[in-house]
Amino acid sequence: MPTYRRNIIPGATYFFTVTLLDRSSALLTTHVETLRAAFRYTQQRHPFEVDAIVVLPEHLHAIWTLPPGDADYATRWRLIKGHFSRNIPAGETRSPSRSGKGERGLWQRRYWEHTIRDDEDFERHVDYIHFNPVKHGLVRMARDWGYSSFHRYVKKGLLPVDWGGCVDAVEGRFGERG
Repeated sequence: MPTYRRNIIPGATYFFTVTLLDRSSALLTTHVETLRAAFRYTQQRHPFEVDAIVVLPEHLHAIWTLPPGDADYATRWRLIKGHFSRNIPAGETRSPSRSGKGERGLWQRRYWEHTIRDDEDFERHVDYIHFNPVKHGLVRMARDWGYSSFHRYVKKGLLPVDWGGCVDAVEGRFGERG
């Protein structure tokens, strides 16, 4: 079994990608209120700041900042995934391995984590998050996707409402490896 190495820095800011097992599913947007409740449930028990987020049908990207002295994002993701899974109707196909462990067949077990290094890295990942629905062809403009912190950034004056339109119109790398 592979050994996964995570960067553990108390109070750090992290970028995450968390994905459903069934990449053709739309459970996250269909049950977005349940997902929001899972985040609230977890934040009440283990506080953290959601700096940016986008929820797509089968995956989400988020940037979190953890409290000083706290680096336990794994517990937070376990609670979010578990709360969400317990609060939506069952019906997915489960592998024998997952059935044997009493697991639902909703989430990929692993997730992508990246420690934000500096302001430029933070900004690049925020742009990646907000542009993701356009990149995936779900909308033509970032403003047209309702499940995104983009709207909070516009309200605060951090981004113009017409930012992030049309894949061909936006240049640059947005958190992806080159």
